[in-house]
Amino acid sequence: MFSKAINSGVDIVCLELEDGIAQSDKNLAREKALDIINTIEYDSKVEVLIRINSIKESCGLLDIAALLKSKNQPDGLLVPKIKSPEELIILDNLFTEKKLNTKIHAIIETNLGLEKAFEIAASCNRIESLFFGAVDMSAELRCQNSWENLLFARSRVVHAAASKQLDVIDVPFLDLNNMKKMKEESVKSKNLGFTGKGAIHPKQIKILNKVFTPSLKEVNKAKKIIKLFEKSLTGLIVYDGKLIEKPVLREMYRIINIYNTIKK
Repeated sequence: MFSKAINSGVDIVCLELEDGIAQSDKNLAREKALDIINTIEYDSKVEVLIRINSIKESCGLLDIAALLKSKNQPDGLLVPKIKSPEELIILDNLFTEKKLNTKIHAIIETNLGLEKAFEIAASCNRIESLFFGAVDMSAELRCQNSWENLLFARSRVVHAAASKQLDVIDVPFLDLNNMKKMKEESVKSKNLGFTGKGAIHPKQIKILNKVFTPSLKEVNKAKKIIKLFEKSLTGLIVYDGKLIEKPVLREMYRIINIYNTIKK
C-alpha cells in the first residue's frame, strides 16, 4: 500500500494514526508507521507525513514520545484538532531539544483553531502548511458539510496561510464516484487560494495535479505580463485590453515558480 501511494504521482503521502485507526489498534498503527519510516527507502521527492493523534490526548502524547525516540523521522507531522498556537510551540520545543528538523502541517478543524488561525500560522518556523478539515469543522459549526456553509471557514484558513506564505491544502473530496464534482470543487479551491487538495484514492490524483499545476497558457501569460512591466515606466500596463496593476506581479512570479518547481 505504501509503495503504491509513493508511486502514484502525489507530492505528499500521509501515514494515518488518528481518526482512521480504531482505538484498539493505535499502538499497532504507531509501530507500523515507524517501521515504514525506519526500514523502507522511498523517493525523496515525495514528502512522507505522519498524522498523529491530538497532543491533548494520551495517544497523541505516545505518538510524540515514540517519534522523539525514532532513529529516522518522517518529513513532517500532520497535527489534528489544534485549538491554540501553544500546542505547536510545545511540539517545536520538543523537536528542537532533540535537534530534529521535522516539519509541522497544522490542521484547522476546530472553532478555536479557526478563530486563532493567524496565530497558529505564525506560531513557529517548522510550519509548512495549513490543512483545512471540513468534516470536523462542520460538526463543530453545527452545519452541513457543503461548500457554501464552509466558505467563511475555508477563506479564513487561506488568509491565515497567505499571511505567512504557507501552503494551504483543502480537505479531500469524499465521493469517489463523482469525479466531475470533485474537479469542480478542486477548481473552486484553487480559485479561493488553496495551493493543493488532499486525495483519498489514486484515481483522484491525475485530476488534482491538472487543476493545481499551472498550464502552459497561464505560464506564458505570466511571462508576458512580467515583460510588459519591465518595460513600463508606471505601475500600470494594458494586457489583452485589460488594465493591470503592479501588485499582480506577485501572482505572476508565483505561477512561474510553481511551474518550474513541478518540472524539476
